[in-house]
Amino acid sequence: MYFKRLKDLRVDNDYLQKDIAKFLGITQQYYSKYELGQYTIPLEFVIKLSKFYDVSVDYIVGLSDDKKTKTRKK
Repeated sequence: MYFKRLKDLRVDNDYLQKDIAKFLGITQQYYSKYELGQYTIPLEFVIKLSKFYDVSVDYIVGLSDDKKTKTRKK
């Protein structure tokens, strides 16, 4: 699955692919496959990146245009 926002977040925060790959404990070449949509990024990495960039998982996967998670009122 391709998530365009992976690259957008990385570029907007002035990181290189090798920086994010190191953070995730993988190679730069492998991380680039995630950005290109050639490999499906594991959910655990999506969660780590959402915390790293301080955005919601929904934002990364394109389900929301809001960067922050909104809490529901009961």
